[in-house]
Amino acid sequence: MPILRAENLYKSFSNVNVLKGVGFTLDRGRVLSMIGSSGSGKTTLLRCLNFLETPDRGRIIVDEEVLFDAADPATHREADKRKKRLHFGLVFQNFNLFPQYTALKNVMLAKELLAKEQPDYRENKAQIQKSIIEEASALLDQVGLSDKFKNYPHELSGGQQQRVAIARALALHPDILCFDEPTSSLDPEISGDVLLAIQDLAKRNLTMIIVTHEMGFAREVSDHVIFLDGGLIAEEGLPEAVFGAPKSERLKSFLGAVL
Repeated sequence: MPILRAENLYKSFSNVNVLKGVGFTLDRGRVLSMIGSSGSGKTTLLRCLNFLETPDRGRIIVDEEVLFDAADPATHREADKRKKRLHFGLVFQNFNLFPQYTALKNVMLAKELLAKEQPDYRENKAQIQKSIIEEASALLDQVGLSDKFKNYPHELSGGQQQRVAIARALALHPDILCFDEPTSSLDPEISGDVLLAIQDLAKRNLTMIIVTHEMGFAREVSDHVIFLDGGLIAEEGLPEAVFGAPKSERLKSFLGAVL
């Protein structure tokens, strides 16, 4: 049973149709990579899945729960969006860390805010805070930053900041971890550490969607690959088929330009 079903998603900005009926499924514990040229709709699709954009048409279903249906106004409530986003952990291109907080605090923050909304928070504050600190510390250790807990973002390299962002995305135990071109803002010599951290997560059977321009990485880490072109899924399949035996001329041309 798929953990995620995206059905017939459309999205336009002004007079530009960015998504034109995109649909796919993703099984739990699998890694889906999305590839395609700039402007093909990859980031818009990811932002729609994370409710940072609202599709014009279509449905988004997670674990058999309809989170969005363009035909059902009851699924459009702005007040429900934050809860729906908890299904997804998003790692942005440009880290988006809070500069005034340490690496540890950046990872802790979302869980702290949710904890404060619980009726027993004041009564059990010390115990809850201790648990949040321990979990955030373990996540930073998991991404290789056990010695950077007290560092602020400006004291970290781009690759280190992105690994903090990965730890932060994991903090709320999302159903699906999403990466929006996680190495596009990094110098080639430091992007390798970020890719290794993502590969390690894939080995832990996390469910992931990765928008990437790193074709070798996508081929190695993915269970399934989608090639987006002009807002449509032009081709999809197993990595060895998409990269080793592309069918469409558009995909052949794209791979010829990036490989």
